[in-house]
Amino acid sequence: MITKNRGGINMEFSQYLPIWNKLTREQQERVAGAIEFRKVSQGELIHSSSASCLGLVLVRAGQLRAYLLSEDGREITVGRLFAYDVSLLSASCVMPDLQFQIMIEAEKDTEFWSIPACLFRNLVDESLAVSNYARNLLSGNFTELMWLMEQIMWKSMDKRLAAFLLQEQQVEGSSVLNMTHERIANHMGTAREVVTRMLRYFRGEGMVELTRGSITILLPDKLRELAGE
Repeated sequence: MITKNRGGINMEFSQYLPIWNKLTREQQERVAGAIEFRKVSQGELIHSSSASCLGLVLVRAGQLRAYLLSEDGREITVGRLFAYDVSLLSASCVMPDLQFQIMIEAEKDTEFWSIPACLFRNLVDESLAVSNYARNLLSGNFTELMWLMEQIMWKSMDKRLAAFLLQEQQVEGSSVLNMTHERIANHMGTAREVVTRMLRYFRGEGMVELTRGSITILLPDKLRELAGE
């Protein structure tokens, strides 16, 4: 369930918005009066391609996942948001020349602020600093999408999976990853059977240990060599 609290937590959100000090006093007051603070539980969907424009998202704590959903229900992760991250993926309507059909869910219990899209769009129109900031955010998102496309097109599945496991180890700070094969497949935009087959190969090479619902990385250096890192 999503809870809302107008104004956030004692203006703490200003520390999470890099362009706060570039806003005029009047603009700051408008943002403070409209910003919404939300708490969502793990697994909750906070934005979908069919929903109205959510706005600019500022993550206070937790972890969000942005992904694309195909017509046949296949998912692929296109970005993840952690504390202090700011995203316009849920507010593509702010920049009408660029449209993102993005789903965003909470991978962990998460707290975040959202600046309503209509307000942020007005700020973009009023302020060159805000306009440049918005375009830089979208440029960063576009670069990440292009990198993802290159990985899918030119990198073999074993290399992609090895890199993904190493990334998850860094994110979680643990060599034990509590993830199902289906969840990994959703991140990578492939079928669960493909992930299972590849993980079994990794296990046969001594790189990982597989138990129900979890994967233990045993030889990170070997995974890193496979991933080309």
